[in-house]
Amino acid sequence: KEDLSDGPGVIVQFGGQTAINLADSLERAGATILGSGVEAIDLAEDRRRFESLMNRLGIPQPPGAGVTSLEEALTTAQTIGYPVLIRPSYVLGGRGMEIVHNASEIVRYSTQVQELSGKHPFLIDKYLEGKEVEVDAIADGELVLIPGIMQHIERAGVHSGDSMAVYPALDLTVRETEAIVDYTTRIGLGLGVKGLMHVQYVLFQREAFVLEVNPRASRPWPFLSKVPGVPSVRVATRLITGG
Repeated sequence: KEDLSDGPGVIVQFGGQTAINLADSLERAGATILGSGVEAIDLAEDRRRFESLMNRLGIPQPPGAGVTSLEEALTTAQTIGYPVLIRPSYVLGGRGMEIVHNASEIVRYSTQVQELSGKHPFLIDKYLEGKEVEVDAIADGELVLIPGIMQHIERAGVHSGDSMAVYPALDLTVRETEAIVDYTTRIGLGLGVKGLMHVQYVLFQREAFVLEVNPRASRPWPFLSKVPGVPSVRVATRLITGG
């Protein structure tokens, strides 16, 4: 456990979920986390805290909960109604995510999900069979810049790492686009993001529901740094370092 208090600041936003997971340990070792800090990361990653924030901001989410036992999983699934989407929290690459249609599948699958999630709960959400879109944004605590909105080709429920997406989005209505921009702005300011942020939405019955927020760079960033002509990584890095 090396003391990092005399070292330079650490940027975790470009290291994917692994770096985000290390942020708390790095800070406790004395490192200074540059950009979005541990509080912003935990607020985005902790299910109960994130739900509370979305409620305060007036941003809709698919109904669901974080659970830690089979009993809680069965109760939650019955309450919100099948099909449901199960996914472990704090894991890499959507590992363990699956659409579940009945109680017997919950029983079969819960052991595997709990093994993947470890000390963290796994998440059960109502599966809304709609269009999925991804938004990448840059925030400085006062303003939120959105270089682009990407629309998935596959239905919602296929992990973004296993699906194809197009930019610009093909058939979003003006109302849907305005809602996504509004929600993303509220989320960035509400979380206190400084630097990069990635948000996933599902569009169901012409309404936008936020699926998750990652306070870090995402897979589409290299594309969205080039196609719209916005040097996103350079801008975010200057914000993070104060340059």
